[in-house]
Amino acid sequence: MSKFVYRMQNILNIKEKLEDQARMDFGLAMVRLREEEEKLEQLKMRKAGYEEAARNSLKASLRILEIRANKDAIERMDEYMVIQRVEIEKAEKKVEQERIKLQESIQERKIQEKLRENAFDVFMEEEKARESREIDELTSYTYGQKKVEEALEEG
Repeated sequence: MSKFVYRMQNILNIKEKLEDQARMDFGLAMVRLREEEEKLEQLKMRKAGYEEAARNSLKASLRILEIRANKDAIERMDEYMVIQRVEIEKAEKKVEQERIKLQESIQERKIQEKLRENAFDVFMEEEKARESREIDELTSYTYGQKKVEEALEEG
């Protein structure tokens, strides 16, 4: 039996490498999204701390400068949180882009694998046909040899 050689194996290999790269890019995008979400959570915690400090300063004696500083800090945290939400949206869009690229890479690899399977099926059928021809030729030769031997014995 001869060896199966897929003539587009190099393309399949490239598709597999592209899929691996797309997986890595998707993973990195997910990590970045988680980092941005964590930053937002940290900003929320800082804001909550400033709000708590503001409540405490209102309960204690009136310190206008401290109250104003807390108010400014809370407003800055709100601004930072708006900016951070924009960063999260960017990261989510990047994740979605990478997810789409990954899906396309997987689909392209599967197409190449299916083509390889089809080529292998064709190869196997050709091999079976070749083996069948060889068996037929061997059988015909053997039968012919027996006839020749019988004819020689009779004559």
